Amino acid sequence: MIPRQYLREHPDEVRAALDARGYDDVDVDALLEIDAEWRDLKAEGDGLRHERNEVSSKIGQLKQEGKEEEAQAAIEESQELKDEIERVEDRADELEAKLEQGLLELPQIPHEDVPVGEDEADNVERDRVGFDDLRDLPDEVTPHYDLGEELQIIDEARGAKTTGGGFYFLKGDGARLEHALIQFMLDVHREQGYHDIFPPVPVTSASMRGTGQLPKFNHDAYRIGGAEHDEYTDDDLWLCPTAEVPVTNMHREEIMLDDDLPLKYQAYTPNFRREAGEHGTETRGIVRVHQFNKVELVNFVRPDESYDRLWSLIDEACEVIDRLGLPYRTLDLCTGDLTFASARTVDIEVWAPGTDSEDGPEEGGRWLEVSSASNFEEFQARRAGIQYRPERHESAEYLHTLNASGTAVGRVMVAILEYYQNEDGTVDVPEALQPYMGGTEVIEGHDPVGESAVGAGEKE
Repeated sequence: MIPRQYLREHPDEVRAALDARGYDDVDVDALLEIDAEWRDLKAEGDGLRHERNEVSSKIGQLKQEGKEEEAQAAIEESQELKDEIERVEDRADELEAKLEQGLLELPQIPHEDVPVGEDEADNVERDRVGFDDLRDLPDEVTPHYDLGEELQIIDEARGAKTTGGGFYFLKGDGARLEHALIQFMLDVHREQGYHDIFPPVPVTSASMRGTGQLPKFNHDAYRIGGAEHDEYTDDDLWLCPTAEVPVTNMHREEIMLDDDLPLKYQAYTPNFRREAGEHGTETRGIVRVHQFNKVELVNFVRPDESYDRLWSLIDEACEVIDRLGLPYRTLDLCTGDLTFASARTVDIEVWAPGTDSEDGPEEGGRWLEVSSASNFEEFQARRAGIQYRPERHESAEYLHTLNASGTAVGRVMVAILEYYQNEDGTVDVPEALQPYMGGTEVIEGHDPVGESAVGAGEKE
């Protein structure tokens, strides 16, 4: 969250940041007016309390001197002042709540080096890796959704039947590949010094506010219960949209010591978001779905080290893709494409050659984002109350938080199925994954399970 003092002292910078990010629904002047009235009321309340203390201190003396009428008048004046103080404090509390709500809806101020732009079309490519030595691909690469159906390893139809659109089953080697990727990623990051965390999947509204998912993006998340389930509405729980939420909030309202930092956590979780695709256009496959697995990397660092840590974090996420031998690129996100809480973000996008897109590389195919490495500076720490003491005797300060996917499992699987595809429709297992697949080198598919020869659900 942006400190109210920063808003008060740098309103033009806040306006410029909002404009660069494309936020035109935030009234900075209204927030400043609320803040000004709140400060006036706080000063008025302080004055009234001082006046009441002076009046109250005279009451006993007047009674001792036998001045009952004057003492009674002082008592009445003290009561009037008390009532006025309560009125002022009630109004101040009302304004405080409005101001806090307004501040919660202000996005992060972008770092000065973030490229200015309106949307993803203005992101800046940093580099490409792996395109100098591409493997031989089939003349026509089959998209993962068709290939998954042919190999009987992805079943979207049954996912839709049991749960709804945007959910799917993985079967046989598809399920094994998913498990292998998760364990492989965890092992890679463990080598990099990450501590393993296995967090709870449901999270509270306070946790969602702490990392910036609420109040801005409540419509994108899945809430447990609702008006139609009154007995559950008191749970105040959401399904985890990313492990960033529970892992960051592990330390909510805590003060760490300097010796504790930096902290590097990794966590695998299933994640749930209402991500139907760009305006509902991408309805096939497992790229834009409502449930997906991800290994998340969360860092807590000293403020003066956070940007060095960001570049290291990018390298740590890229190592997964490097070891899998997948071609990829990195992008500096522009101001208009930054997430709500991020001061600077670098995306990692793998190349999936099975489906062409307008922004795909010259080799065809398309880019799939598998990680966003972000520095939130003190934005999340301030919202969640996460601090540290530079020295034991010094006052606590807000630390900086960062995270990155390490990486998004389903999209990496898509890239593997398309990039490691062979002419005969089989898929080579990347060498780094073979030990996690029990030595399996090629995914050849299998016969349908639980289906008659004439098709699922049909009878002769």
